[in-house]
Amino acid sequence: MRHRSKLWTLAAFLLAITGTSTLQAQEYFGRNKPSYESFNFDVYRTPNFEIYYYLKNAERRKDLADFTELWYRYHQNLLTDTFSTLNPLIFYNDHADFQQTNTISGGVGVGTGGVTEAFKNRVIMPIALTNQATYQVLGHELVHAFQFNRILNGDSTSIQNLGNLPLWVVEGMAEYMSTGSVDPHTALWMRDAVLNDDVPTIDQLNNPKYFPYRYGHAFWSFLTGLKSDRIIEPFFKSVAIFGVDNAITGVLGMNKKDFSKLWQDAITAQFKPMIEGKEKNVFGKPILDDKDGGQMNISPSISPDGKYVLFTSERNLFSTDIFLADATNGQIMKTVASTARGGNVDFFDFLESSGAWSPDSKRVALVGFKRGRNVLLIKSPFTGKTVDEFNLGDLPAFSNPSWSPDGKTIVVSGLKEGHTDLYTFNIRTRTLKQLTDDKYSEIQATWSEDGQTLYFSTDQKAWENGRTYGRLTFNLASMDLVSGAVTHYDDVFPGADNLNPQLDTAGNIVFLSNRDGYRNLYRYDPDSKEVTQLTDLAVGITGISHYSPAISVDRKRDRVLYTLYNKRGYSIYRATSKDFLDKKVDPKDVTYAAAQLPRLNRTVKSIIDQQISAIDQVIAGETAPLQEVPFKSKFKLDFLSGGGGIGVGNNLFGTNAGLAGGIQALFSDILGNNQIIANLALNGQIQDFGGMVTYINRKGKFQWGGSLMHIPYPYYAYDSTYLDNSDIGPVVVDQYSVYRIFQSGATGFVQYPFSSTLRAEAELDFTRISQSLRQIKEYSQYDPFFFDGRGRPLGQDQEKVGSLPGFTMPGVGAAIVGDKSNFGLTAPLQGYRFRVGFRQYLGDIQFLNPTIDFRGYLRKKPFTFAARAMHTGRYGRDSENTDVFPPLFLGSPWWVRGFQGNVAQNLERDGLVTFDNLVGTKMGLFNAEVRIPLLGPKQLALIPSNIVPADLNFFFDSGIIWTRFEQFNFEGPNGKNLIRPLSSVGASVRVNLFGALILEPYYAIPLIKGAQGGFGLNFMPGW
Repeated sequence: MRHRSKLWTLAAFLLAITGTSTLQAQEYFGRNKPSYESFNFDVYRTPNFEIYYYLKNAERRKDLADFTELWYRYHQNLLTDTFSTLNPLIFYNDHADFQQTNTISGGVGVGTGGVTEAFKNRVIMPIALTNQATYQVLGHELVHAFQFNRILNGDSTSIQNLGNLPLWVVEGMAEYMSTGSVDPHTALWMRDAVLNDDVPTIDQLNNPKYFPYRYGHAFWSFLTGLKSDRIIEPFFKSVAIFGVDNAITGVLGMNKKDFSKLWQDAITAQFKPMIEGKEKNVFGKPILDDKDGGQMNISPSISPDGKYVLFTSERNLFSTDIFLADATNGQIMKTVASTARGGNVDFFDFLESSGAWSPDSKRVALVGFKRGRNVLLIKSPFTGKTVDEFNLGDLPAFSNPSWSPDGKTIVVSGLKEGHTDLYTFNIRTRTLKQLTDDKYSEIQATWSEDGQTLYFSTDQKAWENGRTYGRLTFNLASMDLVSGAVTHYDDVFPGADNLNPQLDTAGNIVFLSNRDGYRNLYRYDPDSKEVTQLTDLAVGITGISHYSPAISVDRKRDRVLYTLYNKRGYSIYRATSKDFLDKKVDPKDVTYAAAQLPRLNRTVKSIIDQQISAIDQVIAGETAPLQEVPFKSKFKLDFLSGGGGIGVGNNLFGTNAGLAGGIQALFSDILGNNQIIANLALNGQIQDFGGMVTYINRKGKFQWGGSLMHIPYPYYAYDSTYLDNSDIGPVVVDQYSVYRIFQSGATGFVQYPFSSTLRAEAELDFTRISQSLRQIKEYSQYDPFFFDGRGRPLGQDQEKVGSLPGFTMPGVGAAIVGDKSNFGLTAPLQGYRFRVGFRQYLGDIQFLNPTIDFRGYLRKKPFTFAARAMHTGRYGRDSENTDVFPPLFLGSPWWVRGFQGNVAQNLERDGLVTFDNLVGTKMGLFNAEVRIPLLGPKQLALIPSNIVPADLNFFFDSGIIWTRFEQFNFEGPNGKNLIRPLSSVGASVRVNLFGALILEPYYAIPLIKGAQGGFGLNFMPGW
């Protein structure tokens, strides 16, 4: 019976892990990935691709198919590789739809333009706001498809080789092969590196502070300019097999030190002449920079009265938020909108939009992502309160709102059925009107003072003129809202990108252009046709992307706000007309010289540049065959891993055949809507075979599934006795008892995510706990001269006792779960999380396990004030059955620190606490902490460190535990209530060990007169 008692204690512990005590695990919180819509994809085949597409726009479908096949031929030409099967390509209408994709498991951020997934080599991407961005991202992602195909299907490579590929090698190669060696945006970053003496070595390229897309792009231009584009395939393959260092030596025949210096010198030599004479050029003064903590201060929007500026920044660290500041001195006044606080907005559009002010400077319009589509939010900038919220009819995606002078209408660039057009939305009548309807991209519209004209940027003339420079560049245009007539100012820097038009006090168009490879501010007078250059910057004006809004004009006070890129960060500058250059320039003067990335050997021509320059002619004659085929789920194995073996050996329990091994497998369909996850393991005998198989359906708004499991848990007991044998004397009898507990069952579950931060979940399961016993007796002659008293083995008996009594535990549970927290170095530092639910156990063992758990985190840099209030317990018929389920222990370091182990024993010995103060079946908790990031990234921690992140914490823990409510009416032996709360204070340090384990050594002082403090250790992230 002694062994059986231990067995049931272990069984209870195992069940607690999978059932009643899962509150101790952080995974019972977590963000959601809702499916707000069901997309009905049609399937079309081209010679090399299988295109999944649900838009009704056949013209756009054909256009994308043509570009897909063209990019395939271009990449194949250099990578000398082919796809053995049709490669999947999945298009979404817009980014809000793309964020719901099930083809990848993780979340999709606003800045993700596309994804190429390895197992099925699926290219998944949304149609972008601009045609050029769509084609470039398509080309970029198809490079990744070739990369994965080369590694996963190569004769000398496998999935393990992906670990040898630095991000800057992978992403830089995709940027170079889809953009070429002439790119104003990457060149801008490189000029900044040279200007600030911050050109990284080859080793330093692995540091994430050097953005892998831009620096990797420049690297591949440098490498191919040295060795030609034919070096791409062998160098990439060598890096995958041997790593960067060996690839430099083996493929290039150089040592890394010399090669690294050559790279740094090439960047400096290319861009130093382009910044000479411009190093100290400053136009206006900064009003928002990194002095207040934000490295990214972008998308300025000045109020019509000139007093305030709305801008976007990550200065709150855990989210990219929208702030209100004084337009004169940049003093931050209010966080206007934040995804980390309140509301159900998943993201705000900071890549393609800036906030729009109402003409009375009392409201602002913002673009958010909510429930799978864009929403127009009207907010008070002074309180942050949402005044109104609009879905724009059947327009699912839009950006860059601009408020009409009469305050009635807001114009947006809307993306529908693959095309971007201008729309107006009347906020009073809630009516939407489409202004343009064509294949061109019309973006960044602004109103004239009288509200009769819209000024915007469009790629129409680039289409009509054959895509100058092989790129769909943007010209300035205006629309008369009465007649609908469009005027194109295509005589202004033709072939350059002319973006972000604004009107100044005189009605001139102030805009950004990269006409000389830089990114500067210009002014265009529509009457005189004169163009004036206003800035001449060494680096340039830009937002996060090439198409991000980066300027705002105060029409009444002759002021301009612009975003300057410098020192790998973004600052907002304020300038007036007296601060500007005011230099007349030829509107036909267009050259991309400053956009040229380094190419040391001028005799080596870029094949990629030649291909891109020929796109105009090639795509015009492109007619990729396009055949519609029936949709098939293509459910198949994605991933398989594991290993094991079989053998015969002499172990503790005699000579036995033993097996060991495990397999993990993932199956899914082409869209990721259905998944099967299997984990199978064998460790010991055949009866030790176990595993779990889970099916998940993620297609609809309800996510549901089920699992089957059979898991053995071996448990060993040992005893030793002596027998008298008249022939040979004393005999040692070693008895080994091998218990096996089997947890078998089936579970069905369903979840309904209301948003990314709130869900409802329910579960129904049947669990059977059974056990078996096998006993082995080994006989040995007693010999006192042996160190353990055992001499010559005499024999062995084995007995299979068979099955022992078990029990069943069917159960049902449900919960509401919210999680809007942001995790820091070792614990959440901002937001909130909660769980309210229950689990009812039925069958042989019956009780109710409710859970109420609320946690809040208020961050006041650098401190976080955290609080937790919680109740859990067991109620009902078998709630007090501690033979099967052990009681809860209040002194666990996860609950109330300071009452652990020997400390609790000493307190009980001294009469300061009783057993009933620490052990029971129902528990209430309150915890409070002050969390201080001590070591870690400089944006977060007090002491910058890249070694081991750590937090310093000061805590107050308090809890009460009981079994029966009647206990509150009795006194204990010390004259105090039998049931009373226990509290402690103390300090701890949580250390994050390389993301694999969080340790928390702590010192806690029980708040009991006469109690001594003590040290303890916790092994979990902070609650």
